[in-house]
Amino acid sequence: MDAATVLIQAMNGIQYGLLLFLVASGLTLIFGIMGVINIAHGSFYMIGAYLAWSLMGWVGSFWIGLIVGVTVALLLGLVLEWLFIRFLYDRDHLQQVLVTYGLILIFSELRSMIWGDDVHSVPIPELLSGSIQLTENLAYPIYRLWLSGVCIVIAILMFLGIQHTRLGMMIRAGESDREMTKSLGINIGLVYRFIFALGVSLAAFSGMISAPISSVFPGMGSQVLIVSFVVVVIGGLGSIKGAMIAALLVGLIDTFGKVIHLDIFGVNIFPEMSGMSIFALMALILMLRPQGLFGREH
Repeated sequence: MDAATVLIQAMNGIQYGLLLFLVASGLTLIFGIMGVINIAHGSFYMIGAYLAWSLMGWVGSFWIGLIVGVTVALLLGLVLEWLFIRFLYDRDHLQQVLVTYGLILIFSELRSMIWGDDVHSVPIPELLSGSIQLTENLAYPIYRLWLSGVCIVIAILMFLGIQHTRLGMMIRAGESDREMTKSLGINIGLVYRFIFALGVSLAAFSGMISAPISSVFPGMGSQVLIVSFVVVVIGGLGSIKGAMIAALLVGLIDTFGKVIHLDIFGVNIFPEMSGMSIFALMALILMLRPQGLFGREH
């Protein structure tokens, strides 16, 4: 590969990693801080993508659709936490998996009833539809650069919010000792409700902004859920910084694994191994550091 191709693939890998971070950050907050294994998290990503497609048709504006979609996702998260998730905090992980798997089935049927089972596409907003010319033959879409920039801004805001605000202090206290936090007069149930709604909103928002560069289809949530769990495990439960670094590693490994050519007995093995490589990385990290790169030992 020449230098321009390497640059484009690196940018694609970083963009994919940043998008994974946006999904996985909500998952690591819910899993690492609240202690809830939410396997329905990928469904929120799917809902966000379908909201982007339907709202674009209804309101005719990608930007208004984003605002409406995130608002809907936030309300959905608040309602789901009140109806189901708040009863799972003191339950074992098997019950959490069963309840959230039931949510997957519910959302799958609702998606089929509301939007059908067809594959859809979302147009890139006209403001971001251009490309930046890198060489005479290679250009990079402005929308992908915008997407990466949005993910970076959200990552910075999340880190500052958790580390340097009163709400972030409550979140960290609830993660360390829930009972002691309650005894200090903090409504930890309300804090957890906010965390879950934030996680749902992040997943839905990532689905909405990824819709213009990928197809909107029924099984998209399950695909991103598996990779997001890999990111959470590698980065460490509850660590935003760990989720960012792990997501970038996974994004770069997966992207370059699909374009590197290494022939063995006339067979190019890398594209077939690119999906396996991220799980090999996870296994290696768990052997060397079971709590993940930035997770705390419990």
